[in-house]
Amino acid sequence: MNDTMQDPRIIPAATATPAALSTQNPYLDWLGVKFAVWREDYAEMHLRLQPNVTNRSGRVHGGVLCSLLDAVAGYSGCYAPAGEPLIHSVTLSLTTQFLDSGDGTWMIASGRPEKRGRTVFFARSEVWLDGEILLASASGTFKYIRMRG
Repeated sequence: MNDTMQDPRIIPAATATPAALSTQNPYLDWLGVKFAVWREDYAEMHLRLQPNVTNRSGRVHGGVLCSLLDAVAGYSGCYAPAGEPLIHSVTLSLTTQFLDSGDGTWMIASGRPEKRGRTVFFARSEVWLDGEILLASASGTFKYIRMRG
C-alpha cells in the first residue's frame, strides 16, 4: 500500500477526477463515496449517481443525501496534518434541507466548520449535482471523541 491508501489526509496534488481516495469509513466506501479534497476547514466528497443510490422515483434517495451531508460536515472539522494523531467526531445533530432534484452524473458534497469549541464544533454542508443543481444543505453539531485502542 502507498501512503495515500494508509493516510486519508494525504490528498493527491491533482484531483481532477471525482475518485481521489478512500474515506477509510466502511459505510461510505461501500456506498462509493470518494474524497476529492480534505484540508484544514474544508472537505469535499464525490459520489457517482447510479441506480443503487436512488429511490423508487429514480431520484437520489434522501438517506444518501443525509449520509453525504453528515459525513462531509463531520470530516471538515476533523482534519489533522499527516503525522499528527487522527481526529474523530460523532454527530450530535444534523438539520437537513432537501432543495431540488435532477438528472446528472456526480454528487459533489462540501463541508466547512463554522465554529469550534474545545469538545464540540458546528459545520455546514451542501450537495450539488454536477456543480449545477443544489440538491440539499445541512447544518450540524459534532462532538470530538477519543478513539479506544
